[in-house]
Amino acid sequence: AIIQPLVHFPGFKDVPSGIEAVLSPPGTYGFIALIVVSGLLELVLWKDDENAMDSIGDFGNPLQLGIGQPWGATVEMRNRELNNGRAAMFAILGIIVAELATGENGIEQLGLNPGDLSFN
Repeated sequence: AIIQPLVHFPGFKDVPSGIEAVLSPPGTYGFIALIVVSGLLELVLWKDDENAMDSIGDFGNPLQLGIGQPWGATVEMRNRELNNGRAAMFAILGIIVAELATGENGIEQLGLNPGDLSFN
């Protein structure tokens, strides 16, 4: 919601920012491609190994680098990860609801103009 008004992929320059991007034809194709690619990755590449994991979706800590006890192995770190994920979901929901209420994307809600990145 913050980077989207500033960076456009080739072929998607005329796609509007924010929620409207999913509803315009080139944006809709990109959204469908994103869903298909992520679904294929989930089905083919990222598989749960029942022998190595404690619970469903537990992929370990990819940044542990083999040093010390894995951070995700403690109850405290798992609770932190869950709470951070919940906070991120509420933040995204807040940005979407504010965009629907005001008609401004994430950058405009901060008082910036996506065209020149200056305060209004």
